[in-house]
Amino acid sequence: MERLNADNVGKALTVGQVAERTGLAVSAIHFYEAKGLIRSRRSSGNQRRYTRDVLRRLAVIKIAQRTGIPLAEIAQALATLPEERTPNAKDWGRLSAQWREDLDKRIERLTLLRDQLSGCIGCGCLSLSACPLRNPMDELAEEGSGARLVDPD
Repeated sequence: MERLNADNVGKALTVGQVAERTGLAVSAIHFYEAKGLIRSRRSSGNQRRYTRDVLRRLAVIKIAQRTGIPLAEIAQALATLPEERTPNAKDWGRLSAQWREDLDKRIERLTLLRDQLSGCIGCGCLSLSACPLRNPMDELAEEGSGARLVDPD
């Protein structure tokens, strides 16, 4: 691994160096680039080169993914950041505030699911008309007869 020193601190990173520094597979880095989440430049030999801000961007992507934020939302958020600058604490505060409400709603839904799950499994009814997990508050009754799935979103 290339160590940072005064001679190479401003040098661009190869995809292998980015992979080593982040713990990500090269294929994952290429995937994030294909999705527009990160960018590279091409060397004279047509090899990818990444500026060092990509390390922080990849950290933000992985943290956001761990909380269940879809890549499309991550891409929208990263698009608001200035190019060629490492996201800072103020940037992260703004991004995380955008995601907090969605996370709170998902936590609430998961908590409700967890609290109701054992009762549902215990009774074994899985009634589409009465089960609070499949048909909360009998929402499907207003849509008429027939099988339907309910997503509480």
